[in-house]
Amino acid sequence: MAISDVGEYAHLDDADIEQLARELDAIRSDVESSLGDRDARYIRGVIRAQRVLEASGRLTLLGSKNRWMWAAGAGMLGVAKIIENMELGHNIIHGQWDWMNDPEIHSTTWEWDMACPSAHWKHSHNFLHHKYTNVVGKDLDVGYGVLRVTRDEEWEAKRSAQFLNNLFLGLTFEWGIALHDIELAEAIAGNKPWPQTRRQLREMGIKAARQLGKDFVIYPVISKAVGGSFGRTLSANLTANVIRNVWTYVVIFCGHFPDGAEKFTTESIVDETPGEWYLRQMLGSANISGGRAMDFMTGNLSYQIEHHMFPDLPSNRLADVAVRVREICEKYDLPYTEGPLLKQYYLSQRTIAKLSLPDRWLRATSDDAPETASELRFNGVRERIALAQEAAHERLLHAQENAHERLVHAQENAHERLAHAQVNAHDRLVHAQEAAHAAQQEVQRVGLRSAIAEAARRKVEDKRARRAGRRRGRAGRTAG
Repeated sequence: MAISDVGEYAHLDDADIEQLARELDAIRSDVESSLGDRDARYIRGVIRAQRVLEASGRLTLLGSKNRWMWAAGAGMLGVAKIIENMELGHNIIHGQWDWMNDPEIHSTTWEWDMACPSAHWKHSHNFLHHKYTNVVGKDLDVGYGVLRVTRDEEWEAKRSAQFLNNLFLGLTFEWGIALHDIELAEAIAGNKPWPQTRRQLREMGIKAARQLGKDFVIYPVISKAVGGSFGRTLSANLTANVIRNVWTYVVIFCGHFPDGAEKFTTESIVDETPGEWYLRQMLGSANISGGRAMDFMTGNLSYQIEHHMFPDLPSNRLADVAVRVREICEKYDLPYTEGPLLKQYYLSQRTIAKLSLPDRWLRATSDDAPETASELRFNGVRERIALAQEAAHERLLHAQENAHERLVHAQENAHERLAHAQVNAHDRLVHAQEAAHAAQQEVQRVGLRSAIAEAARRKVEDKRARRAGRRRGRAGRTAG
């Protein structure tokens, strides 16, 4: 059901895949060799701007008795938390800025503003998710253990309510991420050592207590102490966390679960080459279009395809990388899944709603569905191509037969017209010859008549001359 052979799915042979890897490695090399002050200024500027925005939101909430101050403070704090989690925390913990050797902006020291300890995130996300991207049974992010997002997972009755589970996950995404790496269900089932689970629960508990104490005790108490409202500040902090949770959830789902973000079997990663790994990242991810503001607010995860291929390259470089990746996709005729936020979110939610139903209620096949595909989906395409080729061949033969018949008919018509023209020409020739002969005879007759008339005229003239001579003779004799 899922893709088991990425080369077959992409219609590339081993040589193509090796060349693809070399071209993508060249992109990485070019970016790494050009990192410098401009990039360092970018990340330090984002850190300063985020801290100023958060401080402004906290200060505004000191006047939270005013509903407009409450709304402004909650909004600024929510945006600040989004920036901290996505453009800062997520990317710094990935090691995108380790090249700076700044102890503050480093994957080994950064702790972000959410309940999940960064060490847990590194394992569940940096290692499991990015190494086994969308591999069913390996990547815990395929449905996060609570959602069915591929037909490779058997339908169970509990999936009927997954749309409600999905809504709850969106509102509490921070806590879903915090529990993600602990895998309590695996520990209860005996598939994970309890000492490791207890240690992780303790680490998460310490981190969660700090987050809860900061947002729901310390800051509300400070607000109350300076004349604000404890309850309104607490509700504003809760609202800011929900804003951050929902936005993060939407962005993550748009990058992983819309149509075109494919899933893979464990067989697909056996003896996987670097080129096949690149291909899997490209086929298993989806981008969000929307411009520079969208890029920044998503932590540049709007370039999810590029991030999955180069997870440790600085996020501010992914827009330029995307231009080159698109060119490579066009060169190798590979899909490049991208769409606006609302479209991608709709497609992901449609999949979740659809897969809450048993497969027998669904129309598409398990190898050629919008949310689940395999290399077998092209069998139908091959059959359709073969049928189309047969139909085209039949039409060609029919056209050739018609053309031959028309040619023979035209030749027959031309032969008949030629014969008729020859007969007509012969008749006209004979007629012309007869007319010429008749004319000749007429000329001869006319000439004969002229000769006879001339002879008669001369005879008459001779007679007249003789008579005139005789008269002159008689006259002379008379005179003499």
